[in-house]
Amino acid sequence: MLVRNLTELTELHLNEVQISAQGRDWDQAISSSLPNLRVLELSNCGLSGPIHESLAKLQSLSVVQLKWNNIAAPIPGFFANFSNLTLLDLNQCNLQGIFPKEIFQLPTLQSIDLSGNPELHGSLPEFPKNGSLQSLFLSGSNFSGSLPNSIGNLAMLSKLEIAWCNITGPLPKSMANLTELVNLDMIGNNFQGSIPSFDRAKNLESIDLSLNGLTGQFPELSNDSFYSMRILYLGSNNLEGPIPMSIFNFRGLQGLDLSSNNFSDSFPLDGFQHQKNLENLVLSYNNIFLSYDARNFSYPSFPQFLVLSLASGILRTFPSFLRNQSQLDTLDLSDNQIHGEVPNWIWKLKHLYSLNLSCNFLDTLKASSISNITSLGLLDLHSNKFQGQIPTVSSPAAFYLDYSRNGFNSNIPTTIGDKLVETAFISLSSSNLHGFIPRSICTLLFLSLWKSHVLKRVVQILTNNLTKVGMFSKNCNLETLDISENHIQGQFLKSLVNCTKLEVLNLGNNQITYPFPCFLKNTSTLRVLILRSNKFYGHIGCPETSGTWPVLQIIDLANNNFSGEIPANALMTWQAMMAKQDDPPSKLNHLQFQDVGDYRIYYQDTITVINKGIEIELVKILTVFTSIDFLCNKFDGSIPKEIGELKSLYALNLSNNAFIGAIPASLSSLSQLESLDLSKNNLSGQIPPQLTQLTFLSFLNLSYNQLVGRIPSSNQFSTFPEDSFEGNKDLFGPPLNKDDTSRFSPPTSYKFHPNQRDQVDWDLISVEIGFIFGFGIVIGSPLFCKRWRKWYCRAICNILIKIFPQLEERIST
Repeated sequence: MLVRNLTELTELHLNEVQISAQGRDWDQAISSSLPNLRVLELSNCGLSGPIHESLAKLQSLSVVQLKWNNIAAPIPGFFANFSNLTLLDLNQCNLQGIFPKEIFQLPTLQSIDLSGNPELHGSLPEFPKNGSLQSLFLSGSNFSGSLPNSIGNLAMLSKLEIAWCNITGPLPKSMANLTELVNLDMIGNNFQGSIPSFDRAKNLESIDLSLNGLTGQFPELSNDSFYSMRILYLGSNNLEGPIPMSIFNFRGLQGLDLSSNNFSDSFPLDGFQHQKNLENLVLSYNNIFLSYDARNFSYPSFPQFLVLSLASGILRTFPSFLRNQSQLDTLDLSDNQIHGEVPNWIWKLKHLYSLNLSCNFLDTLKASSISNITSLGLLDLHSNKFQGQIPTVSSPAAFYLDYSRNGFNSNIPTTIGDKLVETAFISLSSSNLHGFIPRSICTLLFLSLWKSHVLKRVVQILTNNLTKVGMFSKNCNLETLDISENHIQGQFLKSLVNCTKLEVLNLGNNQITYPFPCFLKNTSTLRVLILRSNKFYGHIGCPETSGTWPVLQIIDLANNNFSGEIPANALMTWQAMMAKQDDPPSKLNHLQFQDVGDYRIYYQDTITVINKGIEIELVKILTVFTSIDFLCNKFDGSIPKEIGELKSLYALNLSNNAFIGAIPASLSSLSQLESLDLSKNNLSGQIPPQLTQLTFLSFLNLSYNQLVGRIPSSNQFSTFPEDSFEGNKDLFGPPLNKDDTSRFSPPTSYKFHPNQRDQVDWDLISVEIGFIFGFGIVIGSPLFCKRWRKWYCRAICNILIKIFPQLEERIST
């Protein structure tokens, strides 16, 4: 029908047309010109918000499609007044604020898409009976609350996608009423309880309930009801019991993920041989024993997998059916009990891209065979018993190589990185390697040589070649460099200044002699700096410290020769250690290597820190963990009060230095602090009573200073043992066995009196004798030290005088 004027126009389809208009402009123009509009489609048109109230005039609107624009504002409540609305698509519009519940309850609404709006908050309402809703998409938004029991009223619902939200509580049993359901995707929420029955949903094709807290046994799935089932993903829950054999009857199944649950009993792999459509099979990390009988295999009918993950399945040999896998892209047999040799036929799988054989008992592989596979991108061999030559991968697609925790004992081939043009990660840590670091692998994102003993002969290569030539060139992409626990000597290289993307630098436990690495002051990405147990020296302040390391969360300078005062201005640039009021407390991100593709990455940055007085290894470095360790240096001056600004600090160790003055009361602001060690300094004054406000504090050591006065006794302080305060001669009160300072004065010499010759307090003397002689046995070797020997002799003399007072005069002479 010919439209005579714009007022007659009922449909406006301008998707992908770049209008690039701001709110008020585009919506006012539309509402004033097209009063009878029913269909509004302006997807990906460069529009921005907020949506103007003038749009409320379009009472005939039935379809509103504004996806892929930058609304960047809340959705106004007047959308709930569109009584004819059937479709509302606001996918990836950068919506904000709280979404009006009433819009969900519109009786005409058939489809609503709010996915891809992480700043959009809201909760689901009670749904009316006989609602028309067929598609509900909220994935990637910030909806919270529970799934209402009235969800079962949506008899027409066919697509329910609420992935990666914050929905909690049980899955309502009323979901059994969703007989028209085709796709159910609720991965990455906090659902709990059992999985309801979906037997009545005859057309159900996909279920993804992974990464929740679901419990109970495997859901009852009848073959008749799930004839159309293609995708069943239940991984990363707490489901238990056996996996029912009826799963083998789902002949149309293409993807099955039951990983990271508590499924138990034996499970026969040969049961899948008639499921020709099965491409993705993930059964890793359960309590099941994967079995198979090669005699029952019919290889022509066995599925050709793209992804096969059987980690932690108690496999003892390589499954023989793998020989005939011509399409296999990803194979994970890690954390099993496979011994012996890696079969050569694995390297003939021409499409294999990701191979994980880590955490087994493998000891032999033909290194030359690996070069035959040109598609390999990820190779993880860590934690086996391989020896000899490091395998060289020549695949141009290789981006991740982990050879760590083996017995490789060769040089690192100088050409190892020549063909690895895409490689971003290589780990050779905890091996017996020797030689030097080839320049060909130093353009990676990650390099780990931890405990590899590599670099025994690198002293001159590091100090001469690398300083002058520059091991790390200006195109350095390193994000993590870990060469800790090697034999590096001499000065380290200023060429690290070219690695401006560094996040983790671990040089710990070497023999490096160098000043504080101020050349890294512009590395704004640095989050972890470990210089522990080297020979670094001098002041740690850097000129022009403004903006230095704003995301630094762990700094470990322990056991070096640093000196001088701690510069307060440097502390104030460590912004990541300061509390952020808007950060959710549940944020538990990890520092880890990530690929841009769809492949799971197994490495996570691992470092060793001292916390609560013991050495612990952080396998996962949480972004919320912050630590300062300056143990055993020569720092002096007072402890900067500015440390109190680092309100997210978890551990602070300044022991074994030469700090003077009082303990800053500002430390009471460190509300997250769990470990505080200020021992073996020259601190004086009283213990600030404000420190009792540190309610998370579980380790405290203030021993061997010059502190005075009564020990505070409220809150956590009443739980600390005596050795937290010992060595402060004028400190008193519990837990020390002294009520006042008079108990610290030396005991009066026992003077002989004729009437007291036989009056010996044997209870007291026996304790002292036991202590002195027992202590002498414990410290036997130090008695060869002159100072200890003199102390011991004096103690014995005092005991003898108490027993035999008449000896006092003889001993004194």
